[in-house]
Amino acid sequence: MNSSKPTLSIVPTSGWQAINLPELWQFRDLLTTLAQRDVKLRYRQTSLGVLWVILQPLLAAGIFSFVFGKVAKLPAPDGIPYLVFSYAGLLAWNAFSSTLTKTSSCLLQNANLVSKVYFPRLALPLSTVFSTLIDFGVAFVVMIVLMLVNHIAPTLGILLLPVWLLLIVLLALGVGLYASALMVSYRDIQYVLPVVTQFLLYASPVAYAAALVPAKYRLIFEINPLTGLLEAFRWSLLGTGHFPLAAVSYSAIITVVVFVAGAFSFKAMERKFADVI
Repeated sequence: MNSSKPTLSIVPTSGWQAINLPELWQFRDLLTTLAQRDVKLRYRQTSLGVLWVILQPLLAAGIFSFVFGKVAKLPAPDGIPYLVFSYAGLLAWNAFSSTLTKTSSCLLQNANLVSKVYFPRLALPLSTVFSTLIDFGVAFVVMIVLMLVNHIAPTLGILLLPVWLLLIVLLALGVGLYASALMVSYRDIQYVLPVVTQFLLYASPVAYAAALVPAKYRLIFEINPLTGLLEAFRWSLLGTGHFPLAAVSYSAIITVVVFVAGAFSFKAMERKFADVI
């Protein structure tokens, strides 16, 4: 009698490994399926479909241009039209906000799947990144059109744009992993997080340049790791201002720390997801 080995053996994890890459690779088909499902659900039963990805940042950039550019009369660096300046900031901000929102709520939205089927739970938050990148790609096409219309030529700094995007997504993932794990036991997080995110929008240089912040508040302002990343993103895209090396270095270090801490926190709380959710 021939005995066949099981295709999957579930054993308790040990050590400090927060991300089991071999296991994620084994479940790559599931990861792809979850990512495709998120994209389909996002635009299902919407009359405008993917146009929302274009209209939302354009409308927000228009409002920011009126409020900050016309009413507050804040200048945009190097004579860049305020609409283009604010749209570039929103392009990066939406990548952060979208990743954080989807990642933090992914466990609750898939409660039946988590409680009944075994799979690496990390696949759920990671699968949300795919739809964020698609939205970013669509919105980025509009950014290119705005730059062409306003005769803004890209510089060599644009080659670093994927680096800033990666760091922004990693920062959102780190916070989202911790928030999603907490949300399983503490549902209040789903109500607190949107409020905190909204405050963070105005505490980050999305609709205004960091250089406009008074010097006495600059150090407090730059504690926010998004400050350096957003400024670097806009510098790469529009060539505005000077490259914020010190702020970017700090932001990169904080991003890595937040992502690693979020991954370890997610792993530490993972065992009770199925029982509590």
